[in-house]
Amino acid sequence: MPSNKSVSDAPIVQFTNCRILRDHQLQREDLWVREGKILNPEKLFFDEKGSADVQLDCKDSIIAPGFIDVQINGGFGVDFSLATDDFKSGIDLVSQKILSHGVTSFCPTLVTSPPSVYHQVLPQISVRNGGAHGAGILGAHLEGPFISKEKKGAHPEHCLRTFEADAFQDLLATYGSLDCVRIVTLAPEMRRSSEVIQELTKRGICVSLGHSVANLSQAEEAVQHGATFITHLFNAMLPFHHRDPGIVGLLTSDKIPAGRRVFYGMISDGIHTNPAALRIAHRAHPKGLVLVTDAIAGMGLAPGRHTLGQQVVEIDGLNTYIAGTKTLSGSVATMDTCVRHFQEATGCSVETALEAASLHPAQLLGIEHKKGTLNYDSDADFLMLNDSLYVQATYIAGEEVWRQEASGM
Repeated sequence: MPSNKSVSDAPIVQFTNCRILRDHQLQREDLWVREGKILNPEKLFFDEKGSADVQLDCKDSIIAPGFIDVQINGGFGVDFSLATDDFKSGIDLVSQKILSHGVTSFCPTLVTSPPSVYHQVLPQISVRNGGAHGAGILGAHLEGPFISKEKKGAHPEHCLRTFEADAFQDLLATYGSLDCVRIVTLAPEMRRSSEVIQELTKRGICVSLGHSVANLSQAEEAVQHGATFITHLFNAMLPFHHRDPGIVGLLTSDKIPAGRRVFYGMISDGIHTNPAALRIAHRAHPKGLVLVTDAIAGMGLAPGRHTLGQQVVEIDGLNTYIAGTKTLSGSVATMDTCVRHFQEATGCSVETALEAASLHPAQLLGIEHKKGTLNYDSDADFLMLNDSLYVQATYIAGEEVWRQEASGM
């Protein structure tokens, strides 16, 4: 066997007998991995005269990029909006458990909370790579408290805030720090929101529009100031109206700055959004659709009472309500379930369904050069799936971190 020592002593793994999602197509070729990255086999053969140290037969599986969940409030009994002494062990548990659902990176999400909760919780969230210990953390998603009272959804009204005279300083004082923050959801119709959007965008933080009664021109203005995302489209916003389509109208707006794409999250759990609404959004703007779970602490647990930040929620099947009401409060769907439901509801291709949970969230966060694709030199975070899109194995940095037991499915 020719030596691989010209570049690295690290072993080269060749995944064979698989269909790889690359360039928006499932392609029948092998996947080559070394030192946590995806290798270009041509360079390996011709420049290094190298070959594989290990070959793995994938038994005709689909290999797709790992899923990225940019809106997850918790799961498995853990609530990211509760300030607890063992918060770190809670986030570790969730990051470990979501590996079996194909999530290799995520943004732990905090719903509207008192400042004391942000001040306690945010210093305990740190951006980190994934591995056998669990999915990687890309930074926090802060959903609220600068949102509309009329569209608060499951957010506690007594914690909602408006922007005061020194709006950005007000936001900083509320959160305490933006060090590990990746996304902020706010209502763009609020006075002084434009300066906040500009300041957040300047710092590389993604601004999302949601829990809002904004009309279309207010939403367009927010995008012109830097907003790039819509939090769970259709939920907690004005319904589409033909004379003023509101935030939903951003999907086909002609006022989006050149070269900019607006992304929108969708909770594809069969509960939050009617399949027809899912189809309308997807057909209107397919390249912007980002699947999110919006999962709460009750994901992975039995029906009954659980928490979402300051509120008590009741789980009944796949429905989650604020206790004693019919107000929906997050979901208990896992990401792989959302991918399968999305494909079934829209009739889209397997490739499209998988990219909505991988490539699109990576593009939203500006990390598509290393996550969300299986391009050469990108991180080897990927999944093996069967034709029905059930996850069979999860890999992070080329290492297997979860595998379905043989008796499964």
